[in-house]
Amino acid sequence: MESHIGSRIRGLRGRILTQRELAEAAGVSVDLIRKLEQGARRTASIGSLHAIARALDVDIADLLGRRVGPLSTEPGAGVVAVRRALTTVDDLLDEVGQDAPSSIGQARRTVAYGWAAYWHGRYAQLVGLLPQMIVQLRASAAVEQASRQSAHELLSRCLWLAGCTLVHLGHPDPAWLAIRQAITAAEQGGDDLLCGVLRGSAAWQLLVQGRYVEAHRLATHAATSIQPGADADPERLSNYGSLIITAATAAARDGRTAEARHLMAQAAEVAVHTGDRADYETYFGPSQVAMQTVDIAVVTEDYTGALSAATRMPRDSTLPLASRARHLADQAFAYARLGRRERAVQALLVAERMAPDWMEYQTLPRRVVSELLGAERSTPLRELAHRLGVSD
Repeated sequence: MESHIGSRIRGLRGRILTQRELAEAAGVSVDLIRKLEQGARRTASIGSLHAIARALDVDIADLLGRRVGPLSTEPGAGVVAVRRALTTVDDLLDEVGQDAPSSIGQARRTVAYGWAAYWHGRYAQLVGLLPQMIVQLRASAAVEQASRQSAHELLSRCLWLAGCTLVHLGHPDPAWLAIRQAITAAEQGGDDLLCGVLRGSAAWQLLVQGRYVEAHRLATHAATSIQPGADADPERLSNYGSLIITAATAAARDGRTAEARHLMAQAAEVAVHTGDRADYETYFGPSQVAMQTVDIAVVTEDYTGALSAATRMPRDSTLPLASRARHLADQAFAYARLGRRERAVQALLVAERMAPDWMEYQTLPRRVVSELLGAERSTPLRELAHRLGVSD
């Protein structure tokens, strides 16, 4: 793997595009391309990196050096096995339901366990569990009569879990297949809130792919579909607020800062009425509003504002482990851009101690470490860079 983003850009550009042609295709300055390739700049804004990746016809992970994995030598485990479970041909062979189904109670416990592992960042563990989970829950949905809606709901949550896990492991295509199948299963379950939440997850996948306009449209459409009335219950309010945050995040990444702030203000008003909650595997409340306010400030390059917003995180926050680690990574990015390198390293070290499994497959911490390496060589930073596989 090339040592920094600029080297990877230069290698992908090759002899096909000049620096100026790449800059024009991406809509960025040729000075940015030149400085990245020369190593004078270690990184760029998220929007610029997505634009450069699109111009090179690659995924942004190819620029950032995301690790691919986890790999498995077992034929029934790993990402390949998850992909096979998603692309089953059983229905074409008229063999749907031939696999041993799970009881509704067992399926509910299995799905709950899987989501708990996800929020702890245990993606390697999940890819070993997901293939069999998908097979058994498909069978349950096919043969269950008395609890048909519950069976489809659990299948949709399992497929959703597969999609979210695959995104973190850098496999966007099977992840998209999984979330689309999850939406189909949820529609058969008849829960409008779950259908709305799943569309929000699809919008998040579009965000990761750099498809900001589509992400914003989908999140806004989903929010409208479950818009709460005056007497709405907390679950509906919570999921509505979460979709508004997704729309705000998409607007920020698309450069529409004023709209993003307006949407976050709406989400904050909803959060006053809900408090911190976790409904439908989705976290929302004052803590999530604070976290995403920091994220949006980082994306819009308001690093001082990001650190100021971080101080508003509630002391009794109930954010899951993966979200807390991501929040620290956002703060580390802000510290790094403000030249507060020691604070940046400390934030990353805390995130690593807190969620080592999550840290292994994330691009943001690697971006921060790569940028920091251009300015210092402290022992803690070099050791962290080694553990994350970041070289100079």
